[in-house]
Amino acid sequence: MAASNVLIVDDEEKLRNLLKRIIGLEGFTVFEANNLSQATATLKRNSIDIILCDVKLPDGSGVDFVSEARSKYPGIPVILLTAFGNIPDGVQAMKNGAFDYIVKGDDNEKIIPLLNRADELVALQKKVTSLNNRVGKLHSFETIIGKSEPIRKAIGLAEKVAPTDTTVLLLGETGTGKEVFAQAIHQASKRSKESFVAINCSAFSRELLESEIFGHRAGAFTGAVKDKKGLVEEAAKGTLFLDEIGEMPLELQTKLLRVLENREFIKVGDTKVIKADVRIIAATNRNLEDEVQQGRFREDLFYRLNVFSIGLPSLNERRADIPDLTKHYIAAFSVILNSKISGADAECIRLLKDHNWKGNIRELKNVIERAVILAAGPELTVKDLPADFDKQETRQATGTLSAFDLASVEKLHIQRVLIHTGGNKTEAARLLNIGLTTLYRKIEEYQIQVPH
Repeated sequence: MAASNVLIVDDEEKLRNLLKRIIGLEGFTVFEANNLSQATATLKRNSIDIILCDVKLPDGSGVDFVSEARSKYPGIPVILLTAFGNIPDGVQAMKNGAFDYIVKGDDNEKIIPLLNRADELVALQKKVTSLNNRVGKLHSFETIIGKSEPIRKAIGLAEKVAPTDTTVLLLGETGTGKEVFAQAIHQASKRSKESFVAINCSAFSRELLESEIFGHRAGAFTGAVKDKKGLVEEAAKGTLFLDEIGEMPLELQTKLLRVLENREFIKVGDTKVIKADVRIIAATNRNLEDEVQQGRFREDLFYRLNVFSIGLPSLNERRADIPDLTKHYIAAFSVILNSKISGADAECIRLLKDHNWKGNIRELKNVIERAVILAAGPELTVKDLPADFDKQETRQATGTLSAFDLASVEKLHIQRVLIHTGGNKTEAARLLNIGLTTLYRKIEEYQIQVPH
């Protein structure tokens, strides 16, 4: 069962040979060194899992070697061997991080059980590392699908800001993948080993949201029977993702501003100031500048959040990515639903690319899941898509809009505003009281000529 590599460090050749035979019979692969210098060289050249090391060696102390080994190779358990039991040495060895400390001769029967325990620890550490690597890949920028210019631009900005501790504000319509970007930024940051904690600010009442984010003391309000950690504490040294930040009540915005400016906060019902070491990533589908003007969002908080903003394109702005996204979701749902759908035919892809995706990637994902369930053949076809796809596609193809059609009125109004602003889309979006990404989508949907 055992497959770990064990390094024996001892200047007594007879003892090394004895230990090598005993340990080798248990299935371990054994490496040898007669001093610390040889041990260091062996560690550099080979993949060692466990170290058995004598305390007294010609070129140094095994007790001191524990600190060095744990510093350079933190995943390797070190078991110390000594000819004479010495309590101070044993205490120091454990303080330095030794896995255990045993006496030669007296504790020989303990060596194999100790190695097996150390082997279990090594196996567990390797499993955790493997899982962390898989999670890292799952949430990396490489998993964000799309080669279109808008999405590549957004990814490029996110990759640049990720290694820093800078606060990030993600802007985009609902369903554009803001949490996916937040997780990728966290995974590419120096905080990746710590927690990524997310909360949707629109999902709670003011009182509950305050308690969720900042925590509370027992007795702070009815039902608060014990102390509770808030997400700021749960995300300590990691990242806190605040989705739909535009929905946060003004009173809580003040407390969040204190976290950003002073790196501290106070729990509900408490007076003690707690230090906060956390990176904030926020997201919204609202125009926060408009929210500031309307008095619904603090201007000082907006500027602290808007240090580095990234606009995520709507799916309508990146239609070129729809075939790749469709392929990805077909493959994913085919596995989940135990289906054998290999792809989508050309007409189905054309219809998907022509659709007005108000729900963005989230809507596409739901459409593909439904289609995979309904599909009878090896490929998705138009018949597997919702009925309204044909109607919408026909209207877009003909390009005819009735004078009584609300869309006609909207198109004319947007054209007039763009003419008024001289083609300045940011100013036009402000006057229309819509998000900039929404304006881009409507320009594309109505095929509006923007004046220059």
